[in-house]
Amino acid sequence: MKQKSVRKIIVGMSGGVDSSVAALLLQQEGYEVEGLFMKNWDEDDGTEYCTAMEDLSDAESVAEKLGIKLHTANFASEYWDNVFEYFLSEYSSGRTPNPDIICNREIKFRAFLDYAVELGADSIATGHYARIGSQSGKATLMTGLDTSKDQSYFLYMVGHKELEKSLFPLGSISKQEVRSIAKKASLRTHDKKDSTGICFIGERKFKDFLQTYLPANPGEIRSKDGRYLGMHEGLMYYTIGQRKGLGVGGLQKSEESPWYVAEKDLSKNTLIVVQNNKHPALYSSALRLQDCFWISGKTPKLPLVCNARIRYRQPNQTCEIIKLNNYFKVSFSDPQRAITPGQSVVFYKKEQCIGGGIIQGIDEKK
Repeated sequence: MKQKSVRKIIVGMSGGVDSSVAALLLQQEGYEVEGLFMKNWDEDDGTEYCTAMEDLSDAESVAEKLGIKLHTANFASEYWDNVFEYFLSEYSSGRTPNPDIICNREIKFRAFLDYAVELGADSIATGHYARIGSQSGKATLMTGLDTSKDQSYFLYMVGHKELEKSLFPLGSISKQEVRSIAKKASLRTHDKKDSTGICFIGERKFKDFLQTYLPANPGEIRSKDGRYLGMHEGLMYYTIGQRKGLGVGGLQKSEESPWYVAEKDLSKNTLIVVQNNKHPALYSSALRLQDCFWISGKTPKLPLVCNARIRYRQPNQTCEIIKLNNYFKVSFSDPQRAITPGQSVVFYKKEQCIGGGIIQGIDEKK
């Protein structure tokens, strides 16, 4: 439904089918629509691995088809300072970050929003599968109706003031419908494959990319009971729960079941692994957060019982959030597998995403 107070909208057009259809739907609703293509990576090797030039061409094709103006903006400096340096810092500290979440906060709903306002826009729009609601006069973040594509998990760091100036045209429709709309409108992007991963890594092996920026620091791989099993290439290359690429199979006096990363001992630079996907060391009942981000801008009354997800597309998990002396503790009704420092836990009340935080570690203290 068209918001009467909103006239000009600038859509973040990535060259994909989702943002293409977002622009089309808003145009059909009678808005004055323009597009903006963001360039966020400016390294010399970017063109070899990143599809930015192809994506720009697709965005231009869609803009021409719709008869709308397409702006371009280079946010590479902001991306480097606010997203990529964070990405490197987290990996160098042994954690596994999610740069998409920080990119949404710093680039799409800050740098892009500010730029769009300078261009005279009343609001921005993106192709995210999420919805915007309202509560007590503030904009709220709601899950997308297509549960298989709901992207609220990646948007929990976007505050109510930014949501107030944002639209998510795809929040109430499915991915299948989006492709059907694009095909009917003869948009070039209708059958374009969804992008996966991070642009600046592209088709390269993750390890090859990371070691160009961070020095490798090999160390020992040991079992939970302390047995030496081999050498790892650097803790930053592994994530909690990982199975592949450990190189510790076929050991004498060991059963044949696969090994999994259970822990990173940063003080000893040791990778601790266990056998069996259901090993107790892979499961924890609580985690700790240094800080929480609340979309409303206000901390809810704690303790708080709500739902949570510790990874994208995970079914909702019942939890309780409490505030201790200098951190938040999140306790789950059911033990969670592979709680990963650096990743995010995101909180929900029914269909409303209320906030979340970056996982610092597990917390089994009573």
